[in-house]
Amino acid sequence: MNGTEISKQLELAITASLKAGKAIMEVYDSTFEVEYKDDNSPLTLADKKSNDIINTFLKPTEIPIISEENKQIEFEVRRHWKFCWIVDPVDGTKEFIKRNGEFTVNIALVKEGKPLLGVIYVPSEKTLYFANVLQELAYKSELKDHETPYEVIMQKAKKMTPKASSSNLVEVVGSRSHMSQETLDYIDKVKQLGKEVEIVSKGSSLKFCLVAEGKADVYPRFAPTMEWDTAAGQAICNAVGLKVTSNETKGPLEYNKEDLLNPWFLVSK
Repeated sequence: MNGTEISKQLELAITASLKAGKAIMEVYDSTFEVEYKDDNSPLTLADKKSNDIINTFLKPTEIPIISEENKQIEFEVRRHWKFCWIVDPVDGTKEFIKRNGEFTVNIALVKEGKPLLGVIYVPSEKTLYFANVLQELAYKSELKDHETPYEVIMQKAKKMTPKASSSNLVEVVGSRSHMSQETLDYIDKVKQLGKEVEIVSKGSSLKFCLVAEGKADVYPRFAPTMEWDTAAGQAICNAVGLKVTSNETKGPLEYNKEDLLNPWFLVSK
């Protein structure tokens, strides 16, 4: 897949995320019911509608899809995939239910375990983050509506860059829903180095975006995540030169693994 083909797939993923975002907000602005899956995670009509829309856009590419809301395919089949989409139709369903706006649509394209492109759309704010990893470019585009044409998105797009230099103040991204003891221990270690620490809280994959756009220094994640929670965010971080390092392998997080559960990880320079 060359650069032109990746750019086409990125445009497709952006269009899918905006269409899904519109459907999500229609549910968000209504009275909706909450179901619970076997793992006790919440599910709403927004998850289902968003997933259906994204599948409609991505299936014609004939690239297989790993989505939180699709039936998972056996690894014996998946292991032969060179490329695959990794999708979370609504990342941050808990935030969606709380109605705090901090939920996203995540779409990533992966080649042999490594993200090639990523799209994170924040439908409540009409804010779009997207990246082409091979071109080492990531952008943020603030839109007026979910129907914004691709050409206008690109006109509004501003290049993302992480913080240029570190200071004595270290801004650490923490989750609103998952602040673990290990995260608190990590913060204590930073303080022991003589640094001041400020916690920056965000829900969903927005935590990756905070570091990628220079609004935080580091994102330690010592709590469970799945591949669809992180693939798009990792693409955006990698595109601006940030590392997403596995606590187990000390290398980058990898995708389409036999177990779709991620190890703990750290987003940093």
